[in-house]
Amino acid sequence: MSLERIAVISDVHGNLTAYRAVLADIAARGIRRIMNLGDVIGKGPRGGACTDLTRERCEVTVRGNWEVFIAGDAPPRTAGSAWWKAELSTEQRRWLVDLPGSHDLVLSGRRIRLVHASPVDEFTRIRRDHTEEEYATLMGPTEFVRSEAPADVLVYGDIHDPYLRSGDLGQVVSVGSVGNQLDDPVPSYAILEGDSSGGREAPFGIQFVRVPYDVEAEIAVAEASTMPAEETAAYASELRTGVYRG
Repeated sequence: MSLERIAVISDVHGNLTAYRAVLADIAARGIRRIMNLGDVIGKGPRGGACTDLTRERCEVTVRGNWEVFIAGDAPPRTAGSAWWKAELSTEQRRWLVDLPGSHDLVLSGRRIRLVHASPVDEFTRIRRDHTEEEYATLMGPTEFVRSEAPADVLVYGDIHDPYLRSGDLGQVVSVGSVGNQLDDPVPSYAILEGDSSGGREAPFGIQFVRVPYDVEAEIAVAEASTMPAEETAAYASELRTGVYRG
């Protein structure tokens, strides 16, 4: 039996300082496989650099709602979204839009399904206090996911709030956010550990990791950029406090 570890990250949101800190922590643990649950861009000033780093370091990336909003063909809805879109190259935007909506992998006999927000689509949000009815729909296949098999573990991001729930239907894991954590300001990611060739008798683990970084250095980059002032102020507030701007 050979156990392997997979890092699962999400919601970088253009925060290159936090992204580099998290990737350094992953590398220091000897983890080579990284899965990214989307929202690489938006909110922060360096979506293009975060996109390039994602393409370099992540084995799999699924599409988030901000990829659709910012990198898609629809006209920008705000000055901020126009700025974030213009900060990306045409090729980067196309790569982000063409990402898959979901990805399945198997560890220790468990089918693990990776999505950004839910198996419904990139926009349907599943919060920590989801209902029993919502929970019952999370493991089954849907038109959106790229599999006809039910999942044993659903792993997602989107809500920027890490948690784990276990039940009769399986486990639900929210990995939190690398670049815009909103339960407190410290970035979060998850590590999955198991045997890729083993069955249910093999060990399986889920670990959450918090990685401090230089928040003020990232805010200084945003303030020195040409990002709209209202977006810069909201970004700085969220990074310092972990409280959602809305």
